[in-house]
Amino acid sequence: MRPRGPTAVVMAAAMVVLTTLTSAAAAKPKRIAPVEATAPREAGEPIMAIVSIKSQQVTLYDADGWIFRAPVSTGTTGRETPAGVFALLEKDKDHHSTMYDDAFMPNMQRITWNGVALHGGPLPGYAASQGCVRMPFGFAEKLFDRTRIGMRVIISPNDAAPIDISHPALLMPKAEAIAAAPVRAETLAREATEAAKAADEARQTAAGATREANALAASVKKLQAQKTRADRDLASADKSLAAAKTDDAKARAGESQQKAAARAAGLATQFDAATAAAAAKPSAAAIKEAAKAAQTRKADAARALTDAKLALEPVSVYISRATQKLYVRRNTHKPAPDGGGEVFDSSIEVPVTIRDPDRPIGTHVFTAMAKNEAGLRWTAVSIDGGDSARDALDRITIPQDVLDRIAPTAGPRSSIVISDEPLSKETNYRTEFVAVLANQPQGGFITRQPTAVASRDDQDDDGFNLFSPRNWGPQPVDPRRGGQPFRPMQRGWW
Repeated sequence: MRPRGPTAVVMAAAMVVLTTLTSAAAAKPKRIAPVEATAPREAGEPIMAIVSIKSQQVTLYDADGWIFRAPVSTGTTGRETPAGVFALLEKDKDHHSTMYDDAFMPNMQRITWNGVALHGGPLPGYAASQGCVRMPFGFAEKLFDRTRIGMRVIISPNDAAPIDISHPALLMPKAEAIAAAPVRAETLAREATEAAKAADEARQTAAGATREANALAASVKKLQAQKTRADRDLASADKSLAAAKTDDAKARAGESQQKAAARAAGLATQFDAATAAAAAKPSAAAIKEAAKAAQTRKADAARALTDAKLALEPVSVYISRATQKLYVRRNTHKPAPDGGGEVFDSSIEVPVTIRDPDRPIGTHVFTAMAKNEAGLRWTAVSIDGGDSARDALDRITIPQDVLDRIAPTAGPRSSIVISDEPLSKETNYRTEFVAVLANQPQGGFITRQPTAVASRDDQDDDGFNLFSPRNWGPQPVDPRRGGQPFRPMQRGWW
């Protein structure tokens, strides 16, 4: 029997609702939770890691494509993991948090000095961290032994992956320069060793010459004083002899006069010899100047060697639309003087031309994955609207002298980052580049204290160009950019 009255109405309504929900469920694809996976081939050294906040997944890439994937747990609401461009700064296998009650963060790989890192941790299946990127414990352990300081880490609001790209603006090395770089470094290492040895010998020679010159000067001064007294004694004896009246007095005065004359003559001979010896010695001042010149050659040789070693390292370029500047960095692999991480050379910072500088350009990471017949094979990862990667390159004009300096030795793992963003205040001599997207939530970044870094007055440069010409202290903040430090766009530089 068919139901009638109110019961029939209720049942009909329920059927409509059920049909609607079923249709909606069928129309909306089911979200697939990320799972840990390994590429079905031998993995090479990881070049970059891309974290998708949307999918809660991390994917690592070597020169030939993806090699590892795993689920992650990024920052919860109010403590969001910052989206942006980073690099590995420090690794600590048994790290304990200094911010969160000594919490254990195994296989920690730091990407900012104010506390954002990749590490092993519990994964509830959704964003739940305090700003870090938690990975499965076993995955974090496997990854820890494969990565190196300076590896690129990209945190994207959405899913992102590298795509192959070629463009005239991308750095292309010269084969002869690449081949000559190791030989040049070896040659300069020998020259630096020889210059250091010569400088040490010159310093010791100058020190010995100074001691000898001081001794000679003291001897001459002493002999001069003795000669002066002997001359006075002789003059006095001459007067006594002239004044003697008796034969006995004349005899005594004559004897004294002879002794005084002999002493004066002897001291005069000694004084003349000492003066001649002092005059014959090379000038102590000249020897000091020679030692100073040797020290200069030593410093020059050390700087040349440093530059040659840096030329063997991947080069990283950052171009900011906000500051209208281009920055260049390379890892020196020199331990930071104040502990933790390594020092990144930052000796190049120059104005750059960006066409239509008031129009957004997006954030794009270009990475040299491997050598090929054309020079280098590049990929692009775009994570923040604006232009396409190719269009972004079209808008940039890099000064030719900068290209001439860095392009010949660019190699695999080199990168160019183009972004609307200024460099974060977290960027300092112990980081490569740190840039966060101002249009994305950054709770897990903003709530942390900025890194305290040493100033030039605190540390010696010692030829490594440890400190950039910029002041890495507090920078002006534009509230429209999510609290990011902002440097006004500057024109008229070219």
